Amino acid sequence: MTDQDCNPLTPEVLTSIADYFKVLSEVSRLQILCCLRSGPMNVMELTEATGFSQANLSKHLKIMTQAGILSRQPKGVSAYYEVADPKVFVLCQSVCDGIGDRLRQQAQQFQLGPTGMGDRAGRSAAQSHPG
Repeated sequence: MTDQDCNPLTPEVLTSIADYFKVLSEVSRLQILCCLRSGPMNVMELTEATGFSQANLSKHLKIMTQAGILSRQPKGVSAYYEVADPKVFVLCQSVCDGIGDRLRQQAQQFQLGPTGMGDRAGRSAAQSHPG
């Protein structure tokens, strides 16, 4: 690894990154992001889509807007929320892909078992001890 690969970030920058991930670490906020993937929605639409109370939803929308993840656009008597930077979806997809890969590896290891014999060992044991 070169010095360029390991470019040190300042504690302030790392704190900002950690704060961003803290906002995304709440399941309800990820659900809101999923709803907004198809485009801007107002509070009433988001309330219906998520099942959250208006107070709870408003709290999450405020936090996400303050973090710069969402933007708020007034339209008539409503305000519409949208994702401020679509790169957040790239980030989420990358995380989902990584989790999917890990789960597939775990499933494969489970199928093979510790001896590498897979389900054959379990079937042999069941056949030698009939019901």
